[in-house]
Amino acid sequence: MSTLDLLDGAHLNYEIAGDGPTVTFIHPGLWDMRTWDREFARFADAGYRVLRYDVRGYGGSSRPEPGVAYSHIRDLEALLAAEEVTQTTIIGCSMGGGIDLDYALVHPERVWGVVLVASALGGFESTEEEDDWWTEREAPIEAAIEAGDLECAQELQLEIWAPLGTDDEAGARIKEIAFDNIHELTMDESGAERLDPPAAHRLTEIDVPTLILPAEHDPPELRRVSDFLAMEIIGSRKVVVAGADHVVNLRQPDRFEELVLPFLAEAAP
Repeated sequence: MSTLDLLDGAHLNYEIAGDGPTVTFIHPGLWDMRTWDREFARFADAGYRVLRYDVRGYGGSSRPEPGVAYSHIRDLEALLAAEEVTQTTIIGCSMGGGIDLDYALVHPERVWGVVLVASALGGFESTEEEDDWWTEREAPIEAAIEAGDLECAQELQLEIWAPLGTDDEAGARIKEIAFDNIHELTMDESGAERLDPPAAHRLTEIDVPTLILPAEHDPPELRRVSDFLAMEIIGSRKVVVAGADHVVNLRQPDRFEELVLPFLAEAAP
């Protein structure tokens, strides 16, 4: 593990290994870079230089300071510059997919491929039905947080993001990493800068090979996000990962590799 000190006094926890075209992994919110344990090793063995890091606020990286502005794009750019990465494919899950897209829009010359896994999308507007879906599930989470019962709140979050359960090996790992980041429930992320205009209004600017991997058992809005990404990003390919919920690569690791490794081999510069 390595640590990068940022200009604003924060730091990022990261790991880099292998040799070849660079592939950068960005984890989903609730979790940290350990969600990529298997892929980090497998992709390095497959001939790639692999980089993964804890996004600010997660894992071993700095927590955001309340009211202090920061940028996930600048954080990633500082990390790539520190490791002298001139071009990379970015593989991002959920929150990581949102960062992936924002970075590719701001620094298109630095990206040779994009993999969006159950991806978030800045500026995407939910429907009234989707808002109702979220309200029904988020109300008890917020009540548990207000009561100080963070463990109950995290269990309720996992009912949304890991509906296939947490009793099997993959589910237990999903739960373990989520509970290690339980501070996320009360973390102040209001200082995070947003891309303006947001990515949802600029997807036609993405002109590198793009693979979109929605989870079969994700919330309705996330599945619709993937449909929108596939429609707007010219030349992109979308494959629904059957038998997967939100942390797709942990739930279906073999299928994930079957889809992503050939994509990288074809897209690599």
